[in-house]
Amino acid sequence: MSDKIERAGLQVHPALATLLEDDVLPVLGRDAGAFWRGFAAIAERFAPRNRALLQRREELQAQIDAWHRERRGRPHDAAAYRAFLHDIGYLVEEPGAFTIGTRDVDAEIATMAGPQLVVPVLNARFLLNAANARWGSLYDAFYGTDALDAPPPRPGGYDAERGAAVIARVRQFLDQAVPLAAGSWSEVTDLSDEIALADPAQYAGRTGRGPLFVNNGLHIEVVIDRDHPVGRDDRAGIADVMLESALTTICDCEDSVAAVDGEDKALAYRNWLGVIRGDLSESFEKGGRRVTRALAGDVAFTAPDGNERSLPGRSLLFVRNVGHLMTSPAIALPGGEEMPEGIMDAVFTAAIGALDVGGHTRFGNSRTGSIYIVKPKMHGPEECTFTNDLFDAVEDLLGLGRHTIKVGVMDEERRTSANLAACIHAVKDRIVFINTGFLDRTGDEIHTSMQAGPMIRKGAMKASAWLDAYERRNVAIGLACGLSGKAQIGKGMWAAPDMMADMMEQKIGHLEAGANTAWVPSPTAATLHALHYHRKDVFAVQRELGGAPGLDALLTIPLADGANWSDEEVREELDNNAQGLLGYVVRWIDQGVGCSKVPDIHDVGLMEDRATLRISSQHMANWLLHGVCTREQVMDSLRRMAAKVDAQNAGDPAYVPLTGNEDGPAFRAACDLVFKGVEQPSGYTEPLLHHWRAVAKRG
Repeated sequence: MSDKIERAGLQVHPALATLLEDDVLPVLGRDAGAFWRGFAAIAERFAPRNRALLQRREELQAQIDAWHRERRGRPHDAAAYRAFLHDIGYLVEEPGAFTIGTRDVDAEIATMAGPQLVVPVLNARFLLNAANARWGSLYDAFYGTDALDAPPPRPGGYDAERGAAVIARVRQFLDQAVPLAAGSWSEVTDLSDEIALADPAQYAGRTGRGPLFVNNGLHIEVVIDRDHPVGRDDRAGIADVMLESALTTICDCEDSVAAVDGEDKALAYRNWLGVIRGDLSESFEKGGRRVTRALAGDVAFTAPDGNERSLPGRSLLFVRNVGHLMTSPAIALPGGEEMPEGIMDAVFTAAIGALDVGGHTRFGNSRTGSIYIVKPKMHGPEECTFTNDLFDAVEDLLGLGRHTIKVGVMDEERRTSANLAACIHAVKDRIVFINTGFLDRTGDEIHTSMQAGPMIRKGAMKASAWLDAYERRNVAIGLACGLSGKAQIGKGMWAAPDMMADMMEQKIGHLEAGANTAWVPSPTAATLHALHYHRKDVFAVQRELGGAPGLDALLTIPLADGANWSDEEVREELDNNAQGLLGYVVRWIDQGVGCSKVPDIHDVGLMEDRATLRISSQHMANWLLHGVCTREQVMDSLRRMAAKVDAQNAGDPAYVPLTGNEDGPAFRAACDLVFKGVEQPSGYTEPLLHHWRAVAKRG
């Protein structure tokens, strides 16, 4: 405790106390002593409830494990299984028909549809890039990616032939999104006066750079600059077309960061403070010169009625807290045990968000006076009720009105998927977001049914009955609960930032499924994905969707009944899992990097976060448990894939090789994730990662 200071019986890392007492509480006009006493009271009230919820998870899992073990070797009885889940309380009675009552929700969440970014809060540069990704250059997005069906740009400066192909493609987009009353955008020569559109209502006005249009709620700015290298050769003087892109961004304190102590948490909260307060900046070297990045201002324009107005220049920000599982050494409770990290996150991130509610910021985030917190990894409605009660208490501590703090419920645990309507009901007056995610949800699918038998191969999961039901039920239940027009229904990440052509072909499926937002891996990807929202009116799609698939399909366990894989197939699967696991773990443990472009086994760069470890480690642990593979085969894959990961990271001067370093924390963490995977709570990776990261930091 010598490195901490005492506040109302709590032992607090000094950097956390300083942040609150110097930069937050005085601005809010809150007495520090009263605040700390209130914080301690919240911890005293909610920490025991938090522990009880985690114990409930373990009790349910033990009962499910025993049920499967007792029936091993017999055909799976779906009806008996569902009845058993009801009997133990894993499945609860669905609430009667209801509509969420959430109020004061910003348009970016409630009535607009568009891309969403998730960004590690520890990386200030990435954080600024994401916040500024509200607007993106369509010219740049096409020129620099394979989304343009044309030869890649030639090296050595601007490729005029590639540029011409970009301009033609963007004119084609304008013809589709904002068609002219007559002719094509490719024929336009003068945009200085009012533009005759097929639908005059699409004309939104003029910025200082050119005309502004709107389509499906998203704005398009055509930049006129005849002195620009591109604009001077363009018949209409168009230098660029800017799209409203990442409407919302989740500033992530969870799966994309490695925050294991008070120092890490203080940096996370300070970066969140910077983007909320509006003064975060970051300087770095780029192209041989020093660049300083800061938050973008708003976009001023003159409306058709002559009035001066503005559009937000930044993405609307959520903050993702951690789940209920982990505790943090950053604050100790009076008895000496670590504080549940989710409670700490709720207090700190909401206190910083209260600066925005009180108008103590440069730009402002929410225009409706709300604080948006995404809550991950909740298991069932009782855990959602806990979060609702916790947010009530934090609002009272900060003097905020009831339901100022809004919540996003991530549907990534099986017990939440199976009881989604009840989960939504538990937070019905503050919910603004639900979503689906393949990696974490599959990890929990495997862990919940770990004892039932060996699972199908990871690639086959994407065509499994439970996953289809999960994706469709999430949207249908969200719509039935009245989320459309009040909240986001989201879909998961496109992980390959260099494969934009494939994204453009496939990711429109998320809109066709009824999602009014979906995750993308970069600002450029957000600009390209925005094109999908110009093509599809998601809210019209939502009105046409049918009801939810039955619960039986969701509860179908993805067992590999009768599979007899060859040694080569087993090795291939183990290699795939081991390479992905090692490639991510080595950066997390050795460098504290929680999200980066990690090459997969085929050397395709994927934006990975902690969820990739959960699915990979749980799948290997499952096959090991059921004798599909041996410990020796797993170790063989880990050693061979360590050499591959070393080769993939050969250009990183900070990289510590895995080969020849099996006693190092990174390789040992990877081994533990597999060989101790069955015993990990819900199959989560955080306890082992945090342990080995702390070892690496000490070493």
